[in-house]
Amino acid sequence: MKILPENRLRRLRINPTIRSLVRETSYCISDLIYPIFVDETISEPREIASMPGVIAYPLEMIAEETASLQDLGINAILLFGIPAHKDEQGSGAWVKDGIVQKATRAIKEISNMTVITDLCLCEYTSHGHCGVLAGEIVDNDPTIELYAQTAVSQAAAGADMVAPSGMMDGQVAAMRTALDDNGFLNTPIMAYSAKYASAFYGPFREAADSTPSFGDRRTHQMDPANLREAFREMEADLREGADILMVKPAMPYLDVIREARVRYEVPIAAYQVSGEYAMIVAAAQNGWLDRQRAIQESIMAIKRAGADMIITYFAKEIAEGINEL
Repeated sequence: MKILPENRLRRLRINPTIRSLVRETSYCISDLIYPIFVDETISEPREIASMPGVIAYPLEMIAEETASLQDLGINAILLFGIPAHKDEQGSGAWVKDGIVQKATRAIKEISNMTVITDLCLCEYTSHGHCGVLAGEIVDNDPTIELYAQTAVSQAAAGADMVAPSGMMDGQVAAMRTALDDNGFLNTPIMAYSAKYASAFYGPFREAADSTPSFGDRRTHQMDPANLREAFREMEADLREGADILMVKPAMPYLDVIREARVRYEVPIAAYQVSGEYAMIVAAAQNGWLDRQRAIQESIMAIKRAGADMIITYFAKEIAEGINEL
């Protein structure tokens, strides 16, 4: 007598409806945040060569574009600015008429889009580093004072949330204090808490015109080899007042996302960065993989690891696809 398996797991896979019913992980458009670039130096939309399909918009078009995103169901953006002028300190980051401030006000005039502002100085400094320099290293404490000014300036322009990405020690505390002292007690902070010194940022530096003129960012971004250090960073940010913790990049650091989800009750964000986007797009263009399946699988993996929200350049494409169903 042939002995057959008692438990046939395939029973729940063969029928597509049953397969869908037992799916353990899902995501929706409201889980996605769309990174978007506003560029003060252009008058027409500019496609980013290393990120096909990703566009930098002139100030005059940014509000209309974000309104169209809301029509698709995308209700949150992460806003990056490219200024016309740069200096040693990156003053364009905090001035009242800075590119992000002007863009935020323009967006708020015609929509209720949730605007999360990336907060760093690398796009604004003439040397491309994330703050004030002491020799060839970013000087931490003077830099976080400028971050605090920038947080207040962005909130005053209408930002719904600020997202410090510079990985300076004490940056969240400096911003939280400055925001509270200036009446922005209800402005949340999404901290880039575990931001690794990753090779996957390459295309972004072209998009944001933020390539360092010398050296790199390994003196302040995390070593990709380290896991325990990530949680020391997260715990510090929580003590200082962070409302959301972010892991960046996403797919190479799914273990960090998973462990963060287990350890902390606060919302966890993950950033599917430019290099992750570019790899999928390039491989699909070469016919090496199915673009739509690869996008869906990558987002599902990040969600399954424990991310509550995912920052992804695929958000618009995903939303368009869902709305076509």
